[in-house]
Amino acid sequence: MIYLFIVGLVSILGQAVLLRELTVAFYGIDLIFTLALGVWLVWTAIGAVIGRRRLRPSLAWTQGLFFLFSLLLPADVVFVRSIRVLFSEIPGAYLPFADQILAMSAALLPIGLLSGLIFQWAAKLYVAGGRTLASAYAIESAGGLAGGLCATLFLKLGVQNFTISLLCSLFALGAAWSARGTRSRWFRAAVVAATLLVLALVWRASPADRALTGWTHPYLLASQDTPYCRITVTQQGGQIAVYENDALSFETEGIDAEVFVHMAALAHPRLKRALILGGGIEGTVREILKHAPTQVDYVELNPALLDMVTPHLPPDLQAPLRAAAVRVTVADARRFLEKAGAYDLILIGMPEPASGQANRFYTLEFFKQCSAHLNPGGILAFRLRSGENRWTPQQTARVVSIYLALKEALPEIQVFPGEANIFLASRQPLPRDPDVLASRFEARGIVARLVSKPYIRYLYTNDRFAQIAHILETGKAPLNTDVRPICYQYTLMIWLSQFYPRLTATDLSFLESWSSYRRPFLWVLALAVSALFMISRRRQSLRRAVLVCVAGFVGMVFETLLVLHYQVKSGVLYQDIGVLLMSFMAGLALGALATDRWIFERARRMPLWYGPLLICGVAFLGVFTGVGIGWSSMAGLAETTGLLFVTGFLVAAVFAYASLEGVRDQGEVVAPLYAADLVGGCLGSLGSTLLLIPITGLATTAALMVPLAILSLLLLCWGHASDE
Repeated sequence: MIYLFIVGLVSILGQAVLLRELTVAFYGIDLIFTLALGVWLVWTAIGAVIGRRRLRPSLAWTQGLFFLFSLLLPADVVFVRSIRVLFSEIPGAYLPFADQILAMSAALLPIGLLSGLIFQWAAKLYVAGGRTLASAYAIESAGGLAGGLCATLFLKLGVQNFTISLLCSLFALGAAWSARGTRSRWFRAAVVAATLLVLALVWRASPADRALTGWTHPYLLASQDTPYCRITVTQQGGQIAVYENDALSFETEGIDAEVFVHMAALAHPRLKRALILGGGIEGTVREILKHAPTQVDYVELNPALLDMVTPHLPPDLQAPLRAAAVRVTVADARRFLEKAGAYDLILIGMPEPASGQANRFYTLEFFKQCSAHLNPGGILAFRLRSGENRWTPQQTARVVSIYLALKEALPEIQVFPGEANIFLASRQPLPRDPDVLASRFEARGIVARLVSKPYIRYLYTNDRFAQIAHILETGKAPLNTDVRPICYQYTLMIWLSQFYPRLTATDLSFLESWSSYRRPFLWVLALAVSALFMISRRRQSLRRAVLVCVAGFVGMVFETLLVLHYQVKSGVLYQDIGVLLMSFMAGLALGALATDRWIFERARRMPLWYGPLLICGVAFLGVFTGVGIGWSSMAGLAETTGLLFVTGFLVAAVFAYASLEGVRDQGEVVAPLYAADLVGGCLGSLGSTLLLIPITGLATTAALMVPLAILSLLLLCWGHASDE
């Protein structure tokens, strides 16, 4: 029993460690994280079916797998940190996309395979004693709950990711250290030596971690894993550079902040109160103070960013943060706005909308929230990168989708062209005469390196100013909203086009007409899935595996959209993410245990009504979730936690039902059902993140699970016949 618990613990904890490392290795790209999670599930599924008929596990060999896991996890972290050094000739450059996928797959292969194989062996040993796979699944899920809790608490307590990998190795060594199983003195000596080595590394983890980071940052000042990202600070000469997940956030010699701030602030005749949402330490606060506002509120999500980076900044960036007019607040921007007052200027300094977390600051709902906190004549401003001279179809669609959302909230809009286009929006007309801004620039005594009266006139009079206005007025794209975050899909396409230039000609504007072909598309999809289910009915073992695969798919879709919806509406502080994911794991543990102990064990058979009841529960969950998201009536932590618990409960209950109904030998279904569950989860993760949610939206994605659940009833006609 303890081995199953530790399998779940080290698998989830090790997964968290490696996914964080891969996120940093590939510059925080959301697509890489999603693909990495899918690849992890695939490798684990393959590990779960390796030698399932030929290999007869023993406790000693299972302990050997734990020992191998303990050695490979820290080595895997070292490999991930060396990927760019080993495979890239140009420091800081992206690897070719195919090389990224190969490196990512190689990094996840050993630990993923071991996780699946250890569960297969431990579960077979467990059921050999007359117990059930459902009970084994419940114990492993409870271990996963503990692993998720450790991953959350360790990082919250300031433990660095490399150290967490070593602690995970110690947990695995604890399973290998057990007095039961092998009696080999050589193996015990090896376990003792490995334990001492890992403990020594834990003691010296900080310098080792710094040395590993120095491989890609030779001028390293400081680096720290935070609940939101890894922050790295470097210094070369007099220039300080700050990286978030190894992507350059800002550097102290840049001029982006002054162009952004002055073009926005000069558009307001009498600036008194200003709000800065993110990015203040890059110079935004310094530049806004040149306009002599009476109050500046600077809101930053990540407290570690302020605590760690500020001491390394030059004095001209540190002093403004301590100015009497400046109030620094650590909070989520959307939560802060719920209780904020009114401002003359709101500056949005958030990252590109390349993920659900970042996209929520470029949606219709957020722009309306900002609009409600603008004084009469108040201005909202933000930046959006694109091609300086020519926009690809994806860049155009992304900008248009944001522009249309912005115009719904603030109808008067100006866009200043550049590598980073500056958007100004207001409820009242904005100045169109560059001389107005030039005179204010002179009257306020602004001193800047790039912005000047001639530069202001240039921005208003160059050809791109009018051309961009025409593109935005005539362009077509889906509106970017909280429940349909289409924008970050365009961002991913823009990123992919760097590796495959032909993609720059791909126009995704057809997604705007989704509603026109939604009905026939759904009918075709329903017929195809129905045909698949009918084919699966020919063999009972195949029906069983397909049912578990569908449950894994649906569960991952619900988990993804519920977390994303909570993230969009409530900001998801990191501790909330931990609670959400742990509630799902708790549901998994209880769902499998309840089905085994309270339903099956009482009568030693599965009631005929139980399977259809679970499917109806999944369908009802789809309806309830879709309606709740559509009405925005379930964005709180309690509601989301409850729905995730119910989701986990239903998924595990279906898994337990499939493993118990008509099965004589529990050992025979361990590998195929666990693998099917993982494959379904992989498909659900990739499908929901890359296709369903961006194209159809959150509410429709939830609704699509209803017919899929109903079709699953075709897989329940088993009676009480035993498996072939």
